[in-house]
Amino acid sequence: MGSDHSVEIRGLTKRFGDVAAVDAVSMDIRRGEFFSLLGPSGCGKTTLLRMIGGFELPSEGRIAIDGADVTLRPPYERPVNMVFQHYALFPHLSVEANVAFGLRYKGVDRARQPEVVREALALVQLSGFEKRLPHQLSGGQRQRVALARALALKPSVLLLDEPLGALDQKLRKEVQVQLKHLQRELGITFIFVTHDQEEALTMSDRIAVMNRGRVEQMDEAARVFERPATEFVAHFMGAANFFSARVREAAGGTLSLALAAGGEVRLPLNGTRYRPDESVRFVVRPEKLDLRARDLSAHGVPSVAVTIEDRVYQGISTMWIVRDSADERFVVYEQNEKPFEEASRFAVGGRAFLCWNPSHAVVIRPEAEPS
Repeated sequence: MGSDHSVEIRGLTKRFGDVAAVDAVSMDIRRGEFFSLLGPSGCGKTTLLRMIGGFELPSEGRIAIDGADVTLRPPYERPVNMVFQHYALFPHLSVEANVAFGLRYKGVDRARQPEVVREALALVQLSGFEKRLPHQLSGGQRQRVALARALALKPSVLLLDEPLGALDQKLRKEVQVQLKHLQRELGITFIFVTHDQEEALTMSDRIAVMNRGRVEQMDEAARVFERPATEFVAHFMGAANFFSARVREAAGGTLSLALAAGGEVRLPLNGTRYRPDESVRFVVRPEKLDLRARDLSAHGVPSVAVTIEDRVYQGISTMWIVRDSADERFVVYEQNEKPFEEASRFAVGGRAFLCWNPSHAVVIRPEAEPS
C-alpha cells in the first residue's frame, strides 16, 4: 500500500441471502482526507462503512488500513473508531465518563485518562461540561460528546454514520463547519456516510456516489457536482435537465448534435468516441441555464425555443419551468438580482429561448446509462 493511502478496499462484496448489499467495490482512501460515501437509502454505503469498521464481515474481498490486512479482524483490533447516527451515549454516565469509557479497553494508563478526556472535550469545545449527563445536553452537544469519545482513542480512521441526521437544519449546518475544521486540524482520515448531497459537498475532499451496492462515480466533490459521470449521479446531484439529441459529427475536438426539439448544438468533445446518428443525452445544471428573449444561436450560443410553464419565487432565486417542442421539460434557476417588481421578464404561457455556455453541458457516457 502506498504511504498516501489510509484505507485500501479491493473487490469488497457483502451478500445478505441473494442480495448483494455491496457489490465488488474497490477504492483507495487517502491519508488525512475527508471522504464521503453518498447515496440513497439501501445503496450499500452504511454496510460498506460497517465492513471497514469490522462490524460486518465481507462475503468477498479485502480491506487494508495503514498497510495491514484487517479483513477478518474484530473492531477492537482495528485502528478505527465509529460515531453512530444516534450517538449511543450511556444515559447514566456523565460526559467525562462517556468519553473515558473506551480508554481502559485500549490500555490507557488510568492516571492519564482525565488528561486525555480533557483534551478530547477541548477539541470539540465542551470544556466545562464534564459532569453533565446526556439528557442535560442539546442534540449538537450530544453529537460532540460522541465525537470526543471516538477521538479520545486517537484512531487512524474515524468512521461517521450519518452523525448529523438527528439535528435540525440550522444546527446541522453549524456542526458541518465545525466537523470539517476539526478534521483539517487533526489530519485524521474521516469516512463519512450521508444521503444529503449538500452535506457531502460542504464537507468532503472526495465523494463516492453509490447506487445498488456499486460506486457510480468517485471524484473530487466539485467534479461530482459539475461533471456527473452517469445519469444516476446527475439526477442524484440535482441536475434535472436532460437534452435528447443525435450525433451529427464528432471531429476536431467538437461534438455536433442535432437536438430532438430541432436545431444544432456544438459541444466540446470529451474523449469518448461517438458514431454518426448515435442517440445521446447531455445534462446542463439548472443554475447554468439562462432564459433569453431572442435566439442567440447565430452567435454560437446554444438556443432552444421553449414555452414558460411556471414561475416559482424562492427568495434568493426564481425557478422557471419550461418545455420545448419535443415535450422535454427543463428547470432554470435564476438569481434574484433585481427588485421583485422588475424581475418578471417572462409571463407564464409566453415564449423564450433556453441558452447555456457549451462548456457547461456534460454528455452522459452511453455505457454508464442504466438499463
